[in-house]
Amino acid sequence: MSVQMDKFIENLREQYEMLEDQVVIDAATKFKELEDWDSLVALSVIAMADEEYRVKISGDDIRSVTTVRELHDLVRERIGVNH
Repeated sequence: MSVQMDKFIENLREQYEMLEDQVVIDAATKFKELEDWDSLVALSVIAMADEEYRVKISGDDIRSVTTVRELHDLVRERIGVNH
């Protein structure tokens, strides 16, 4: 399964219901520092990983990463995609 960064960012952005369009998310974004981050968004990210990529990530996994790239790499690692 391919985990393209652009599509991953698009999927991640969808988890933030109130995020304004002008807010830029890229690989270096510290996603937990975005204005709307809360426990519901964290649960949505966990669900997104399961639905879109068929991988299980936990709250501990989310706490262990900081940037979108790190989260992306975690998902890639779980599905066995080499860099």
